[in-house]
Amino acid sequence: MTTPPTPTDVLRLEVDGLPGTVESLRARALDSFGHFTAMQVRGGGVRGLDLHLRRLDAATRELFGQGLDGDRVRDLVRHALIGDGGTGATGVIADASVRVYVHAPGGTPSLMVTVRPPTELPAAMAARARSLKSVPYVRPVAHVKHLGGFAQAYHGREVRRAGYDEALLTGPDGAISEGAITNVAFWDGHEVVWPDGPHLAGITLQLLRARLADAGLPTRLGPVRLRDLPAYRAVLVVNSWGVSPGRRVDDLDFPVDEKLMTAVSEVYEAVPWDAL
Repeated sequence: MTTPPTPTDVLRLEVDGLPGTVESLRARALDSFGHFTAMQVRGGGVRGLDLHLRRLDAATRELFGQGLDGDRVRDLVRHALIGDGGTGATGVIADASVRVYVHAPGGTPSLMVTVRPPTELPAAMAARARSLKSVPYVRPVAHVKHLGGFAQAYHGREVRRAGYDEALLTGPDGAISEGAITNVAFWDGHEVVWPDGPHLAGITLQLLRARLADAGLPTRLGPVRLRDLPAYRAVLVVNSWGVSPGRRVDDLDFPVDEKLMTAVSEVYEAVPWDAL
């Protein structure tokens, strides 16, 4: 399975269109109050670009009391993909994993853009299948993709040590919220159910929820608890990397439903790439 990105694989890094400096990076290292979005870029395009821009604007308004112009975000991402970002790398990068971080030193929103190699999931669904281990944790202010996710990283590390791929965050009475870095959904044979516990509405989740019904897959938001899982036939795990099946939650195994996964994957693959 793919693993979360590390700082050492950054190809380019810019702050407000300029190479990161000791001073600009020090401000971010000492201030964890901010938010970000993560996107996959292919051929200079992004799936759900408008949703990424809305997410950044809404979170900037909530955290800093100011809007964030989408054209500015697009310009800075394009600049990072073209420029060397102070790393010495040159030439246009058409395919990449890009993150846009927003801080507000001095009260003014400032954007850091990082460019990493693209993340590609295995072609075969069985090779993508993930195991999830439940942990008793719900992210604070879960609707914001905020910084400072120590608990997510901690739980993610611990479940990987235990032989699982991803942490499944749960609240009181085993109510499921989301994965540590993913959204999850459960298929009961009739509809796709997204847990309604506190969660971030990820871009891939939003793209799928808007389109699954048209593909004959009804979908809804509703309560899902750990004790309910034996009633479900399959698990979906989604994030900016794409769509994967879940093969196990704790000690409960789920067979990979190839028909379901093909249908969901085709819906996602049909989403157009928006030009930056």
